[in-house]
Order: sequence, then C-alpha cells, then structure tokens
Amino acid sequence: MLIPRPRRTESGTGAFAITPSTRIAADAATESVRLYLQQTLRGSTGLPVRDAADGTGAAADVIALRVAEDDTLPAGPAGDRSESFRLVVTADGVEITGGSPAGVFYGVQALLQCLPADVYRKGRVGTGPWTIPAVTVEDAPAFAWRGVMLDVARHFRTKHEVMRVIDQLAAHRLNRLHFHLTEDQGWRIEIRKYPRLTEIGSWRTESQVGAHVPGPDGSLAVAGKDGRPHGGYYTQDDIREIVAYAADRFVTVVPEIETPGHVRAALAAYPELGVSGQPIDVWTEWGIAEDVLNAEDSTVDFFKDVLDEVIALFPSEYIGVGGDECPKVQWENDPRTQERIRELGLEDEEQLQAWIIGQLASHVESHGRRAFGWDEILEGGTLAPSATVVSWRGLTGARTAAKRGHDVISAPDDQVYLDYRQSDLETEPIPVSIVLTVDDVFAFDPVPSDLTDAERAHVIGGQGNMWTEHVDTARKLDYQLFPRVAALAEALWSADVTGPRDVAEFRGRLAEHVARLEAMGIEYRHEAGPFPWEQRPGVPGRPHSREERAAYIDAVTANIAE
Repeated sequence: MLIPRPRRTESGTGAFAITPSTRIAADAATESVRLYLQQTLRGSTGLPVRDAADGTGAAADVIALRVAEDDTLPAGPAGDRSESFRLVVTADGVEITGGSPAGVFYGVQALLQCLPADVYRKGRVGTGPWTIPAVTVEDAPAFAWRGVMLDVARHFRTKHEVMRVIDQLAAHRLNRLHFHLTEDQGWRIEIRKYPRLTEIGSWRTESQVGAHVPGPDGSLAVAGKDGRPHGGYYTQDDIREIVAYAADRFVTVVPEIETPGHVRAALAAYPELGVSGQPIDVWTEWGIAEDVLNAEDSTVDFFKDVLDEVIALFPSEYIGVGGDECPKVQWENDPRTQERIRELGLEDEEQLQAWIIGQLASHVESHGRRAFGWDEILEGGTLAPSATVVSWRGLTGARTAAKRGHDVISAPDDQVYLDYRQSDLETEPIPVSIVLTVDDVFAFDPVPSDLTDAERAHVIGGQGNMWTEHVDTARKLDYQLFPRVAALAEALWSADVTGPRDVAEFRGRLAEHVARLEAMGIEYRHEAGPFPWEQRPGVPGRPHSREERAAYIDAVTANIAE
C-alpha cells in the first residue's frame, strides 16, 4: 500500500524482522543513504542496526544497499534509470538496488512504508515487532522534476521548519524544493555585498490579516492588520546547511530571486533601485505592489551581484529570476523609463521587462546554470533557448513554451496551488480562490494533451505551489500541504505509467498513509474538515468559482496563447 504507487509489486512468502542483530551493508556510493536509514531505524525502533562492515552478526539478517548499472531496472523519463530502484524483501534479508544513490534512497522510502507507521516517529514508542512482509517492488518516476514551491517571503519559516518540509518531500519521493526567497513583503537571504537587504528588507512593521474585502465604493480594501512586526532571514551558513541537508535526502533546493516586480522589500533597503528613487517601506499588505525596478544598467548590475552570491550558495542547475505579475504603471508614467525604452530600441514596457529578464538570464547562463521564471517571461520578447518556464496561469504557458522549444515545469494554479481552499465549508480557514481537493490534485497532469511527442519531451515535470500570505504558522503549513502533497507525489511519480489513475484505489492507500503522516507529526487536513483550532472565524477570505478563475486566467494569458 505504497504512496506513490509503484510500477510493479509482487508479494512473497514470510517476512523479514528487524532485530538487535540486523545490520546494514552499503557500497561506497550509498554511504549517505546507509546513514539516513540507520538513523531513522535507530531513532524509532531503539535497535542498534549496526553497520555490516563492523564484522559482527551472521551473514543473513542484512539490509543491503547498492548502486548497479542494471538495464532490468524500470526506465524513468527519457530512458533514465538514475532514480529507479528494486526492493527485494525475503525472510532472510533485504536488498535495495538503485540506478544511482538517489534510486537506492527511494527504495529506502519504499522499505520504510512497508514497516509499521511508528517507524516514522523520532523516539522509540514500542518494542515492535518491526516486520516487513516479503515483497519485490520495482519502480521509477514518470517525471524528472517533482517539486513543491515554498514561499518564505510572505511568512518566514525558520531553518529547521524548512528542513522539516524537506523531510516531508523526501518521504514522498519529491526531489525539488523551489525556494521563493524574496518578495514585496520580505527579503530572506543574506547578500553580503548589500547588507541592507536583510538589515531593512527582511522585516515589516505588521501584516495584513485575511484577504482584501470590497469597500463601500466596490474597490478592494484591507480589512485589518495585526500590529506585530514580522520577519527573519537565512544567513549564508543557514543556506549552506539547508542545501546540504536536502542533498542528503536527494532534494535539490532551487532558489528564486524575484524581478522586476515583487521587489518592494529590496527597494525599502535600496530606494535607488526603484523608478522614483524615493524611500518606501517593506510592504505590509498582500497582493501586487506597483513598485518595480528601474531599468538602469546599475540596477541590473546590482541584481547580477545578488545572483553571483546566490549561485555560489546553491549548486542547483536552475536559478529563478522571477518575472511574474510585474505592473507596468510606473514605467508607463515615468519619463526616464520611456527614454530608456527608446535608448534600448524597444517598443514598449512588455519588451522592457523581457530585456531585464534577458539580462539576468544571460548572467545566470554565464555561470553555467539555467534561468527559470514564471510564464510571464514568455511575454514581450524572445527567450534564450535554455530558459525554463514555470507555467502557473493554467497550462497555457506550458503549451506555448513547449511549442517554442523551452523546457517547462507545470504548476497550474487551478490544479496544484496548495494555498487554495480545500472545500466549500464555511469553516475552511481563510478560504482562497477555488476549491482544490485531494482528488483534484491527484488528477493533475503536467503535460498539455495537444502537444506532439517532441513537444511533450519539454515538459520535465511539475510542482505544487505553497504561497503563504495566509499561512502564518508551521501548523497551518501542514494543514495546507497534506494530504494533498501525497496526491501530488502520485501525479508526478506514478502518473499514468501503469494505466489510468483510479482515485478510489488511491483513497484506499491514503487511508493507511495518514497513519504515517500522524507518526511524522504532520497536522494534515482531515477528510471531515477543519478542527475548531484550525479555523479562523471572522478573518475574511476571497473565494472564487472555477468560472471566475478561468475567465481571469484566459484574460491574462491571451497574449501568450498560441
């Protein structure tokens, strides 16, 4: 009853028991996986689970981990077997073979799910028995990019809270944490060349409570603010620790620095980067601030310096440069910006945004990395061939980018925005936009149906996006993420590789899986709805119908639709 669903499972006879004499054998390539498994089993079972290399114990009673170039392993995307694995459990022992250390790690995750759910607890809670039914599992992912975007700019999450999310992703065989580090409401990463980004930009005086509400004249207004300062940031040593922790769990942390909009926190620290050059505060509201970067070479160079430090901290192949929801009002009304458009030989503000993104993307590529940005980067000009598009406004961006030859990460808001409300219940906490249930996320397909085979190959995977305007605690984060992340993992790892998805069958496995979530300490949303302490009575939300949301998305993507 594994999640995500494996490609092949065959039951055997008997069971393997983890006992005081059980040891772990690992080849040189899988030492980090051995340590992970050893620490996990020791913590929950209280058993020694020694290293087989210490020479104690019998030849049997071993969990063996190894990497092998084995063409009988199932093939993943484009025939790649690096994340493929085979788990064989007999009464005498366990063997996990992977196409790489990552594949062995995913085999370990399958092994842990075969044990009692208490194996996920951090402290010993019982004496077992810690038995694993005899079984053979062979598996490989459907997509290379399987991720979650975590916004830590609207509401800051501590280093250890981020690591906890990484553990949650790894347990579900997700392999990307898209780290949304900067916004209008906060700058969360230390940049040593520009210390005011965190000295000033990482704190705001208060925060909006709930969504905007209609005012007397029909315009949207802020219902209230909490009167509490909020902020925090990650030092460069914090970032290194997060990245290393994630790497040990085969999760790649992919950073994003927003440009040229969503930059008010940066402008609060360095006003000269803005159009007016006038001092402003870190924004205390949600939504889209009109404040944007100016288009001077000095401002572009500033963000190239920022990216230099970011690139040095994150080994990820991909570096995010933002590009979404950039208002053009300040550019339209500013004489210097209009002059700059003419100097650069551009036609309009759309091309100006494309020029700024292009400058930063080229800089990223000069470091041997690949720039990625939201689907607005398809507007206003020609992207570098290596640029990757995160399609969030439905799948229009995915379709357009793939047809133009760009790689795509699908994250359509109407399918995988994990901040959206989970039911029509009035008790749903701060209900945002449309209803997205576990079943809705389970049905997610990152690949638009009308692409050719060559175009489909450009869709490298997908992710769920976790925006945090209304998610101000780790407990609320749990509630929004789970169990929908389990459904997301199923959509991105299993997809339709072994046949059409069966939501009823998935629900059966999920009913067992929630015991694992509970053992991990994840305060997931229960099927019956929010508990009283999960509700936010009196705090306004902004629910939409699917028809309203679809009409909006159609309008804002009209200029990139092919």
